[in-house]
Amino acid sequence: MSTSLKDVKRVTTHVLQEMKHRGTPIAMLTAYDYSLARLVDSAGVDVILVGDSASNVMAGHETTLPITLDQMIYHAGSVVRGCHRALIVVDLPFGTYQGNSKGALNSAIRIMKESGAHAVKLEGGREVLGSIERILTAGIPVMGHLGLTPQSIYKFGTYVVRAKEEAEAQRLREDAKLLEQAGCFALVLEKIPAALAAEVARSVSIPVIGIGAGQGVDGQVLVLHDMLGINTEFRPRFLRRYADLHDVITGAISSYVADVRAKDFPNAGEQY
Repeated sequence: MSTSLKDVKRVTTHVLQEMKHRGTPIAMLTAYDYSLARLVDSAGVDVILVGDSASNVMAGHETTLPITLDQMIYHAGSVVRGCHRALIVVDLPFGTYQGNSKGALNSAIRIMKESGAHAVKLEGGREVLGSIERILTAGIPVMGHLGLTPQSIYKFGTYVVRAKEEAEAQRLREDAKLLEQAGCFALVLEKIPAALAAEVARSVSIPVIGIGAGQGVDGQVLVLHDMLGINTEFRPRFLRRYADLHDVITGAISSYVADVRAKDFPNAGEQY
């Protein structure tokens, strides 16, 4: 028996909080366009992140830094129109929130008004606390992000695991508590030791979503194009490929080209 769209229950920040309390793991994936967002949403993913990773996988940039606010709004609006269930979170891109809380608020308001998304995400701890607090005054839900923060790649100089040393680990613990106290509804921990991530998840009341952070958190997130095997160059330890669409897609296109060359497409039944 089919379920009508009006019967589909929307995932909200409150639902995520209940999932943490029940011990139900949260499934989160990225999406950047209408067609794939429809598939991700219908498959039962709880949270869709319109990530600034669009800079890499959609635009071909080496880092996440070049993508603009206008481009993020475009991708977010496309995703929103394809979804009926998932909570949609949008990354604030580099340069739209660091060091300027008023600018951060204006950026977040634009995302919410122009795309129809449900929340924003930004990277960093105490150094962006003013921006987080300013955004929250407008009633906009904020997801935090600690550990490896790709927008700071030129500061780190590498994508290696973060917070392996005690000083950095302690700072991360403190920042997680600061983000919780400020009012963030959830937190992403990226590429940190599993034991530390589990400790942080136990220490805060908000859901903690991991990427390369082990099993002891409240949910997991991956980049859609990575887990589907569309991108083949990116092979971190934490990535599990659930399909090999690179070969499937290139094989299908090669077959199409061969059929066109052989004048086998279109055949008599494929024309008017």
